[in-house]
Amino acid sequence: MSLRSIQPSPLVEQAAEQLREQITGGAWPVGTKLPGETTLAASLGVGRSTVREAIRALAGEGLLQPRQGAGVFVLATESRTDLADHLRKASLADLYEVRMMIETRAARLAAERRTPADAAALEAALERRTRAARRSDEEFIEADIALHTAVVAAAGNPVLTALFEQFVPTLRETLTALVRSSGRADENLGHRAHAALVAAVAEGNPDRAETVVAEEIASTTLRRIP
Repeated sequence: MSLRSIQPSPLVEQAAEQLREQITGGAWPVGTKLPGETTLAASLGVGRSTVREAIRALAGEGLLQPRQGAGVFVLATESRTDLADHLRKASLADLYEVRMMIETRAARLAAERRTPADAAALEAALERRTRAARRSDEEFIEADIALHTAVVAAAGNPVLTALFEQFVPTLRETLTALVRSSGRADENLGHRAHAALVAAVAEGNPDRAETVVAEEIASTTLRRIP
């Protein structure tokens, strides 16, 4: 750790910037537990309250995640703003390639780790998606996203969840285009695939869960990307 004493005013901003440099520069990779408040305060030459405020600011940017009783951990090496900017500029093909990696891994982990509460949440999300197919496009799209979100949440990895959340705006845009082009006449836009995914997770079948979500995303990619 290479931190230098900072000058007065504004202390919190300076402390946050130095911690940010450690994170974005690679000194503290994702998953790293930060040194304690006392150690950081001594290295920076500030009080513990200043360190706490700096950590709070970086947590707001999505870089850090305080965990009660465990410490503060690096959640991402780019702020939400920076990552969102990258996503806006990326090609749809690149976005879906990364989405494929995130969701297939999440589906496998969900099947391995799901709790009874997770399984119930997935069943509820599937029912909501089915009902929404008879309602407005907006309701259907939000219900579809909620189901994908529930699968990722069942994986039990907050970093995966945070990454997936960054893809939601792109996912919403893509689903909107698909719904408009198909008129939602295409077998409820993959109802069988989503039902199979929920069943695979609930049954604890990681291979099946991974395969189903990979095929579903690939199908969406073929219809959306020329």
